[in-house]
Amino acid sequence: MHPNPAFRQETRERNLALARTRGFGLLTVNGPEGPLAAHVPFLLNADASFAELHLARSNPIARAALPAPALIAVSGPDAYISPDWYGPHDQVPDQVPTWNYVAVHLRGTLEPLPDDSLHPHVDALSAEHESRIAGKRPWTSAKMTEGALPRMLRMILPFRFRVTSVEGTWKLNQNKTPEIRARAAEALAQGDAAAQAIATLMRGLPPGWKRGTTDR
Repeated sequence: MHPNPAFRQETRERNLALARTRGFGLLTVNGPEGPLAAHVPFLLNADASFAELHLARSNPIARAALPAPALIAVSGPDAYISPDWYGPHDQVPDQVPTWNYVAVHLRGTLEPLPDDSLHPHVDALSAEHESRIAGKRPWTSAKMTEGALPRMLRMILPFRFRVTSVEGTWKLNQNKTPEIRARAAEALAQGDAAAQAIATLMRGLPPGWKRGTTDR
């Protein structure tokens, strides 16, 4: 997370919207021998006071001493920025490469849930993401043969992540002039899907952004 305040001015609501839309992040907790991490799908509740998720029984986090402080890092699009894109070197001198990106950190407490909450969690998680797929009837666990799902559910465990704070970084060249930022966005628009997404976000910045003093 970049400490420059220019990159951290988005609202809690927009940060939560990114986390909710992505629904996938890096869960970390402190273990006895160092940090533990797992990439997990999660489902935020309506007021974002908690998220529900699951882990494989064999995952070290599932065997950690819980409840415990934890973090979920959610990544949005990102892209490399070449200083050549800012403009001619005689007009925009002494620039350096950087990386534009969007990231949201959810901080809170991870706690285990009772086993009987696992099946409803899996159904709710799949329903959320199935609803985003156009052109087919949503998959549901009712399509599985009798006894198959309970066997699979024995391999995972349910957890609740109680959200205590939300932090976001939207690093989009806010510390450059609108003209310089526009030139960089034009170059990014010719790149891959992530670069194009960053270009769109850069072009959507309000006109009142002021140039800062740092780049990295």
